[in-house]
Amino acid sequence: MATKRARILVVDDERFFREAIREALEGAGLECVTAANGPEALELAREGDFGVVVLDIQLPGIDGIEVLRRLRENHPALRVVILSAHTDQEIVLEALRLGASDYLAKPLHDEELVLAVKRALETHAIAAGWDKLRARLSLLESKLGELVRESSGDESSADLPTRAAETVADVLGAGKTSLLLLDEAGSRLRVAAATGRKLPIEEFDAVPVGQGIAGAAFSRAQAMLVEDAGNDGRMPTAAAQEKTGRYDSGSFAVAPVPSPSGVLGVLCATDRAGGAPFEEADLAVLRILAVQVGQLLTQRRVVKVASASAAPSATDPDRTLPAPSVAAALANDESAPRDADLARQVCEAVSAEVEPGRVLDAAIRPIALALDAAPVALFLRDAESGDLVCEGQVDGGRCADRTRISALRGLTGTVLATGSLVATPKPQDDPRFDPDVDTPEGGEPAPLLCLPLRFRGKVLGVLRAFPRSGIAPSARTGEVLAAALSAAVRNVFLYRSLVDSIEEVARARREAGLA
Repeated sequence: MATKRARILVVDDERFFREAIREALEGAGLECVTAANGPEALELAREGDFGVVVLDIQLPGIDGIEVLRRLRENHPALRVVILSAHTDQEIVLEALRLGASDYLAKPLHDEELVLAVKRALETHAIAAGWDKLRARLSLLESKLGELVRESSGDESSADLPTRAAETVADVLGAGKTSLLLLDEAGSRLRVAAATGRKLPIEEFDAVPVGQGIAGAAFSRAQAMLVEDAGNDGRMPTAAAQEKTGRYDSGSFAVAPVPSPSGVLGVLCATDRAGGAPFEEADLAVLRILAVQVGQLLTQRRVVKVASASAAPSATDPDRTLPAPSVAAALANDESAPRDADLARQVCEAVSAEVEPGRVLDAAIRPIALALDAAPVALFLRDAESGDLVCEGQVDGGRCADRTRISALRGLTGTVLATGSLVATPKPQDDPRFDPDVDTPEGGEPAPLLCLPLRFRGKVLGVLRAFPRSGIAPSARTGEVLAAALSAAVRNVFLYRSLVDSIEEVARARREAGLA
């Protein structure tokens, strides 16, 4: 089940061109609406869910430049492809300065028109995706602050599983959510809290570790996205049918809840509002939330253990309990919302950068500043050699990271192979350390944070940061950043596919003698 594509608004005062454009686009499977003049176009844009406007510059009354100006002012997310005659170069330049995404010269070539509009639709979808992700991260930041404060005391922390499930529902817009925790025997995941269901949690079936999506996400310690359970090869047919029968949607997002001692359970979400499937960006947000929930659950268990071990006995009735002081410390822990804020900064930096070649540099710049780290570099695996190739970095005026490193050696190779992050102040003390791989270009060992970057369930690269302070950031911060950067890498891949399509069209036109 795919997300519904935005519609196209075609604006041209000549009926022949309107109909020709509509037929070409609808022939390519795109939904169109037409307008014959500027006022009609502005009215339709105000009421419709459009992603792209194909706009003729020469319009009677309100001309195309004025229509473009009003569209950009009132609907900045719209992508506008302008149509012009060869003699309109000054007007075309003015339109591009006002924010038009592309222009086509009349008479139109159908293939060029379709590719230009599809490209504009894709850039609109990418921008819309980042806007949604940024809004969710802002909401997540606020909700995490509430969660931390509400979990600071013994009495309120008893509701932590319920609040966690509710937070997932609020942030992802999910109709049904649940938190499953590992039982004492270590063999099954039991529902600790759920939203959107009529049954009490005691009546929910436990999930054997390793079975189904939730069990697989737990055993692999890996977040998993299912667009359609009925067609997902990771779920047996019977289980998939049972799942889709119990839920309104076949789309699921599941993230493991980590702790320093291992995975505690999983957070699950399904039945998104409107029936749309969950996307990679949703999974990134769920991973961030799961990391914070794992931290809070671990802290709660520490408080319980401390309370039990400090209980006064008959021989020592005046013994002081340390648990309240521990709880007070947790109440002052603001790192969870700070981590979410850093993830939001990454997303904002990416969405503000329009040049595809600079997107990854933009993504890692807030990380370098927040962690006081240099160099910070992002590596992606080269499909031909298998090596990790540096795709973006911030060196802070100091030594740079390496341009190419082995994907099979050292701590960096371990992160790529296992999907588990490394955060250590002294990487050289680890037996897996390789000085030719796990150091910057200068070869001197330094504190290392190395994060896995995932795309569609596979680890395709790593981020390496060398903090100047000499202290590696927490594993929790690393998990949050890995989730945010994985979303950035996904959009880089989309950007590159768009660039490839542009170059393909240009090459085809040159070969046909049309350029």
